[in-house]
Amino acid sequence: AQGHGAKGDNIYEFQIEFLEPVEPKPVCRVTQRQLNITVQKKESNWWERLTKQEKRPLFLAPDFDRWLDESDAEMELKEKEEEKINKVKIESRVPKDPFKHLKKGYLVMYNLVQFLGFSWIFVNMTVRLFILGKSFYDTFHTVSDMMYFCQTLALMEIVNSLIGLVRSPLIPAVVQIFGRNFILFVVLGSVEEMQSKAVVFFIFYFWSIIELFRYPYYMLSCIGIEWKPLTWLRYTIWIPLYPLGGLAEAVSIIQSIPIFSETGKFSLGLPNPLNVSIQFSFFLQLYLIALFLGVFVNFRHLYKQRKQHLGPKKRKMK
Repeated sequence: AQGHGAKGDNIYEFQIEFLEPVEPKPVCRVTQRQLNITVQKKESNWWERLTKQEKRPLFLAPDFDRWLDESDAEMELKEKEEEKINKVKIESRVPKDPFKHLKKGYLVMYNLVQFLGFSWIFVNMTVRLFILGKSFYDTFHTVSDMMYFCQTLALMEIVNSLIGLVRSPLIPAVVQIFGRNFILFVVLGSVEEMQSKAVVFFIFYFWSIIELFRYPYYMLSCIGIEWKPLTWLRYTIWIPLYPLGGLAEAVSIIQSIPIFSETGKFSLGLPNPLNVSIQFSFFLQLYLIALFLGVFVNFRHLYKQRKQHLGPKKRKMK
């Protein structure tokens, strides 16, 4: 190598004949202070000395910061072996799940089916309204069967959380699924007068848009894939859509109260001598308050999740 030293520019070279064979291509790294050359042994064993000649060359001096004698090397190897053994012992204590792949396959299929179902609802509603020019008022009769299927199947999310198949908390899942099914099956499905209301379109549309990003995110997570744009959408798009969906559900309840009061449907009549009946419309008024509490619970839960997935990462201190 050519370098500038105390005696000016010079060409420097040296030769070392090692005791045993080494790898032909050393690794070189140049810094501002020095040139580091790492030479690897062909066989990992202990050498009596570095060079073939017994007397060490005058230009060669050991770096005692990196010096390792045979006893130290044996101790280091022993520590590494013990670390490996302890790691194997810890891993052996964790029971292996024989149904791991079956569970993963089930979760992938569940999320895929739900994604396809809500995609069909969203595309159908979008095409009918914006391309075919259909009105808001026939939404229920067009897509209700698929919505019934998807929301009934969503009950499995509660079961999955109960049996520990997924790590999602139980209460937010119960609040969302039972809340949606109450609106779908009771408020809209049981009263024909509600099925022709324009608010049905907005309820179904907000629900389907949210699920278009939620279910693909979970499906990819099951197989260990994270797509950052999808993660951002999954934990961001709910911010406008959850309040709007909750508002649309509240409007449907307000519109249904006079209908249930007039028809007396689901009202509970108590036997004599009380001769009192509890109107279902009164229950709907109470449920209206619970609806906004449920939206708050889910909003808080999703905000925590968003902070966890999209917030600044904390560096681990060594």
